[in-house]
Amino acid sequence: MPDQTLTFTPDQLELLEQVRQQQGLESIQQVAEWLAKQALRKHADRAPGRGRALVLVQQK
Repeated sequence: MPDQTLTFTPDQLELLEQVRQQQGLESIQQVAEWLAKQALRKHADRAPGRGRALVLVQQK
């Protein structure tokens, strides 16, 4: 999966740092990944049909 470059404002970085500390993560990159996964889970829960499972797919 290709890396995506994100640019944050100082206010956004401050908020990400707060989340990093709350979640015990080591880097802002981990925070961005964690937040993206949380958003995906939230939206998957809203998908119609039976319960949806998010499973990490390993690249070959």
